Amino acid sequence: MKILVTGCEGMLGRAVVARLGAHHVVRGVGLAQGDLTKPEHARSLVVNDPPEWIVNCAAWTGVDAAEDHRDEAMAANALIPANLAAVCGELGCGLTQISTDYVFPGNGDGFDEDSPRCPVNFYGLTKYRGEEAVQSMAAPWQIVRTSWLFGDGPQNFVRTITKLLRERPSLTVVNDQRGNPTYTEDLAAVLEHLVTGGYRGIFHGTNAGACTWFEFARAIAEENGCDPEGISPCASEQYPTPAARPRCSVLRSSRLEAVGCGPRPAWRDALHRYCGLLASGRAAFPLA
Repeated sequence: MKILVTGCEGMLGRAVVARLGAHHVVRGVGLAQGDLTKPEHARSLVVNDPPEWIVNCAAWTGVDAAEDHRDEAMAANALIPANLAAVCGELGCGLTQISTDYVFPGNGDGFDEDSPRCPVNFYGLTKYRGEEAVQSMAAPWQIVRTSWLFGDGPQNFVRTITKLLRERPSLTVVNDQRGNPTYTEDLAAVLEHLVTGGYRGIFHGTNAGACTWFEFARAIAEENGCDPEGISPCASEQYPTPAARPRCSVLRSSRLEAVGCGPRPAWRDALHRYCGLLASGRAAFPLA
């Protein structure tokens, strides 16, 4: 297939380009190639070399920063998919939009693909609006929600905890927010299955299993040969942030299974592989 990947320089975009590029003709575009929030730029990037499918990894990912930079966050997370949806409708090419667990309110024990969306922060609202733009397409579309991403990039939770373990004798991490840690490499494999199959609809793409940030941090400590007892739990109220967080944003999946996507690796297995990559020195973004 001929595939265009936007946000190709980001943590997920890099993994998607590498995965799809092994078997398909892939073109990646980033900020240097044009501002996708401008309809004319988005259109020219697509129509000048039309793909069969677009995977939109371009996004504003700063959850807290979105509270203070609302226009920029909304432009990146809602206007870009709307612009891409418009040109895809014109050309008849498919579009995959990457979305988030944060479109959900965080009550209950998890969310299905059709659960009602009701975000508790502005970042989640911007991603909700992006989903709405894609769902209005006549051309083939996919929305793939994921959560708690980590992978070969300059910033993620695994890197942060690993660095802090080197710098501090003890850490405190919130233990009342629950989700699905997801490795970009494994999500890229899910996206390849969906794109090449041309399936339509909303899908939940995460690694298997769920945990709290505290449990995730202790697992990172174990992978680094550190004593997990040095990490203590706390409530979210003890670590206030500008943006509210859903207490439970676990994504339950049934539609991936329905389209023949095999079981995803457990998040502990994914963490082990990523920590092994960091330790090997082969990562594009090694630890300092």
